[in-house]
Amino acid sequence: MAYLSPLSFLLLIVAAAVVSLPACSSFQTAQTRTLKLSRQQHTPLFSKDDMSNVDEYRNGVTEFLSNFMQRTPQEAGEDVDPLGFIDFSAPKVGKMSLEKLAATLDAELYEKEWFVTGNVNPIYFGDDFQFQDPDVKLTGIEDYARGVKKLFSEDSRAQIISCEVNKAIPNTITVTWRLSGGVNIGPGLQIKPYICYTDLTVDEVTGLVVFQEDKFDIPGWDILLSALFPFLIGKVTAPPAPEVEPRVVKMPVEEK
Repeated sequence: MAYLSPLSFLLLIVAAAVVSLPACSSFQTAQTRTLKLSRQQHTPLFSKDDMSNVDEYRNGVTEFLSNFMQRTPQEAGEDVDPLGFIDFSAPKVGKMSLEKLAATLDAELYEKEWFVTGNVNPIYFGDDFQFQDPDVKLTGIEDYARGVKKLFSEDSRAQIISCEVNKAIPNTITVTWRLSGGVNIGPGLQIKPYICYTDLTVDEVTGLVVFQEDKFDIPGWDILLSALFPFLIGKVTAPPAPEVEPRVVKMPVEEK
């Protein structure tokens, strides 16, 4: 397990108490009622094995909370694949200029918001794709897609602010976006909106995205504390990120 600072340890204890609240608490939601039913049937709703696609947890709080991740219908034995419409073995797109790839990804992400929906288009990603953020590392675009689909609730948004070639880092496209919604941990936790910066590293030979690193504009303790105690938002923790102005985003025209 990664090193825990005193503050992280405190947040871990608080998080354990929150995600373990009984169904009769103020978190009485449809998800909580499902949790209550599963306990009556002696069927575990959460399992550490569900996150076996993660290569490495980069902080102890996240590793602990992964034990309380809600099961997907597929993991619960239902014949349902929430991403069954995606062909993860589809042929890869041909190499294009970095500028055109940035514009293409801008249009795709603006429509599909796959940073939270998991509705990725695999044709832009190499077979050796890797993902990293302050919490986890994992390998493979399918594992990434299924991971975010499982983590984020249906009301989550990844509102794309910009998707541009990074002039300071070679072969890199940087996406700036606003995250909001909720995560499927315990009875469900709402996320205070904050800004994310995603660096997509593009292979010089294939033109495919081979690495993604996400960074946040606020520290992890602020994110967790705001989720557990929303009345602290704007007082102890940072205020929510401002709303995103709508943009008109179009797919680049194919060159003849």
